This record gives sequence, C-alpha cells and structure tokens, in this order.
Amino acid sequence: MSRRPFARFAALAAASALILTGCGQAPESDAGAGDEQGADYCARMVTNSGGLEDRSFNQSSWEGLEQAQEKFGIDAQAIVSKTPSDLEPNVEQAVDTGCRLIVTVGWELAEYTQAAAEANPDRHFAIVDEQLEGGNITSVVFNTAEAAFLAGYLAAGVSETGTVGTFGGGNQPPVTLFMDGFVDGVAHYNEVHDADVEALGWDKEAQDGQFTGDFEDVNKGKATAESLIHQGADVIMPVAGQVGEGAAAAAADSDGVSIIWVDNDGYETLPEEYRPLVLTSVLKKTQDAVTDIVKRDLDGELTNEPFVGTLENGGVDIAPFHDMEDAVGDDLASEIDELRQQIIDGDVEVTSPSSPTA
Repeated sequence: MSRRPFARFAALAAASALILTGCGQAPESDAGAGDEQGADYCARMVTNSGGLEDRSFNQSSWEGLEQAQEKFGIDAQAIVSKTPSDLEPNVEQAVDTGCRLIVTVGWELAEYTQAAAEANPDRHFAIVDEQLEGGNITSVVFNTAEAAFLAGYLAAGVSETGTVGTFGGGNQPPVTLFMDGFVDGVAHYNEVHDADVEALGWDKEAQDGQFTGDFEDVNKGKATAESLIHQGADVIMPVAGQVGEGAAAAAADSDGVSIIWVDNDGYETLPEEYRPLVLTSVLKKTQDAVTDIVKRDLDGELTNEPFVGTLENGGVDIAPFHDMEDAVGDDLASEIDELRQQIIDGDVEVTSPSSPTA
C-alpha cells in the first residue's frame, strides 16, 4: 500500500516542533533564551471536566507542558477538573500560584479564562480549542474540518454498507467543526464517485445531531454507537473525548465496524484491543502548540495572535491507517493524498460556521 500521504505528514512534523501559525511565520522550536530562564518560570494547566487522561486534548496539552518542562527546565503542573463545578475554582487556584502562564483547555473554561485574564493583566493565558479576545490571551485553535473532510471521504470509501456515522459529546463549535468536515467529506466522495453513502448523526444545515451530553460517560458512547451500528453504520467517528472509547467497545462487539478517533492518534492512545478497529484519526498538534507557547513566553515573544492549525501548515491532518492499510488500499490512499493537496491549494473548499479565524 502507498504510504505517500503519511510520508508527507511525517516530513511536516519533523520540519518544526510547532506547525501551527497564525498570521505570521511558523514558530521556531529550537531552545533559546528559554533554557536559561526556565528554572524561574512556572506554568499551570487547568483541564476541562474530561480529566487529564482523556485520550484527547487535555492529555495532548499536558504532554506539551511536560515536553516544555523537559526542554526548558520549567515548573509545570496540571490542575484536574473532574466536574463542571471544578472549573472556576481551578482557574482561581492556578492564578493563585503566581505562575506567569496559565493554560486552560476547552470550551467549558472560556468564561473563567476570560474573567481571570481581565482581572490579571500582568499574567499570560493560553486557551486550547477556543478563541477569546484579550491582550494577554493566546488562543490555540485548529481547523479540524479540513482533516475531518479527509476522514469523511475515507470513511465513505471503505464503507461496505454505504452508511457511516458520527456523534459528539456536546453541541459546541470545537465538536461540530469535526462533524461538519466529516459529513462534507462523505458528500464529496459521493460527488466524485457518483455514490450514495449516507452519513448519520449530524445535519450540517440544521447544525444539530446526536450528542451524548458529556465527555466522560463511556457507556453513553457505547449506546450511541450501537444505535448508529443498528442503522447500518460501519464506520463511526465519535467526537466526545473519552466517551468515544464506548464507540470502540461497540465496534469491537460488531463485525466489520471501524472507528475514526479524534485529537490524537487513537491507535497509540486507546487500549490495545481496539487498535485493529482504528481506521485513522483526525489529528490536532496540540502538544507542539503548548510547548511552543511556553518557549515564546520565556523568550518574551508571546502575543495574543491566535495559532490556527490547518492542513497547509501541518497543524491538522489524519493519522496513518496502521492495521487498516489493506482495507484502504493504494487507490483510495492516493485519492486522499490528492484531496489533501486540493484543499491546501484552495481547489476544494472546506467550510463550517465553527471554523476558527486567524
């Protein structure tokens, strides 16, 4: 099977440790002045209610801070939110540490991050997966619709039943952005191949679909995925943090069903028994973004210009097919490679009302 799509992806990743860019040039990853200042610098991260080991953006963000701690010698700690009621006091706790940088993760923390930043103009804040205004706030966002478009096209191409599905944890822009891209990718496959693959779980025009209502209850994820499977879906993309593991469990109980993971490579982060079921993953390079934010802050170069990850700058992409290479095949893999470049070149436009802005 051709590995061209992923050779290109690996080259992008190697080219810079942060492959995200706002309006300016992509940040550099080499350690500079940060090495000398790290011992006197501390950063705190506040998770959303999904917790630290969510196999999603909390985990990836924390890995970024851990990477910064290793590279620059900073003091980094995570403050874990277990329920929505933890969010505001945890942001206050992070501020009370006196650390210069506070990193918050997710839409749930937007209100409290905004308030804390306004009340503490001498401190630096970064929020992952949400865009906020403020002179001391750096937003880290990803146009995941572009990569999810590839995933939807892929799902339609491998489906044996002619039906695929998606569901979310909550009807929030960072979630529905994936779902918009996914269903549009399926529609594009249908257009190119004169096919009629159906995408369940999301209506882009109505901006409504299937949601579990949280990002923690794995049983809800399994039940939702089972409902989609009963309707014929043989590829499912959960956009629900650790709830998505329930979709993997449902796929494991069904013949011929695979899943598409989001945020990080599910083949690497999900329990080993689910690896053969992972078709691909829609990737966000959150880890590198957080590491680079620390370096920029140490070097006195951090601004409020948002970082927006795209296919063009390598901030988003899809993961290798791993055990599913044979199911994908050379022809479909080549189509995905060509489609990626068409999106980068602007020949194929991927749109969503939730798309981030630079």
